[in-house]
Amino acid sequence: MKKKYLLAIFYIFSTSVLSAESLTPNANAETMLLIHKTPTCGCCSKWIEHLNMSGLKTSTQNHENLENIKKTYGIKPEYRSCHTGVSEDGYIFEGHIPSQYITQFLSEDHPNAIGLSVPGMPLGSPGMEVGDRFMPYDVLILYKDGSSRVFAEIRKD
Repeated sequence: MKKKYLLAIFYIFSTSVLSAESLTPNANAETMLLIHKTPTCGCCSKWIEHLNMSGLKTSTQNHENLENIKKTYGIKPEYRSCHTGVSEDGYIFEGHIPSQYITQFLSEDHPNAIGLSVPGMPLGSPGMEVGDRFMPYDVLILYKDGSSRVFAEIRKD
């Protein structure tokens, strides 16, 4: 009797154990970004396609001028680009950030951070592909006090 009981417990335990991967939330499936952009910006649309192909969900809002959006979210001029994404929990994603860094950022804890930025429009970043041209660039983490630090260095392989 004891043996059958132990085998039954072992079976229940072994079939209900979850792998670490199954416990990890899929940030892409849960993430919705509102993208603020101008109606005629082609590279913004290409970046949005990149996000959607990576599994991130997006909606867009077109504006004739993005100055007030960037001021509202505290994005200093030196960190700005042509579009601003905002997550449902209020983090900003400024410029041509590769989707994997958005997912990584949202899965981690970053006290006092407002989000990520790729300042300017570096060639070779998502949405800014021009043949095989590439400019090394950094993804910056932006903080509430206006400071930043490098979150990821993007260099050609």
